Amino acid sequence: MAVTLYVGNLPWTVTEDELAETFSRIGQVGAVRIIADHVTGRSRGYGFVEIDGVGLEEAIHAMDGVEVRGRRLTVGPARPRPPRH
Repeated sequence: MAVTLYVGNLPWTVTEDELAETFSRIGQVGAVRIIADHVTGRSRGYGFVEIDGVGLEEAIHAMDGVEVRGRRLTVGPARPRPPRH
């Protein structure tokens, strides 16, 4: 079963492909989404990675603090989206 992770402290220049490659070392990466500012289109510094083949706690333990382009990632469980009205 796939788990979805919150990934924070992303460098502004990191791409979704680069993030997928970083997480592929611990499991099969599904969807990757980096959240961008609606006006500027620049990364807001966080995103979400869906990964299969590894448990939630194991994935967090393996990836929290991993360095990408000089920044240490903050990894935790993704919270469900609140319903839109």
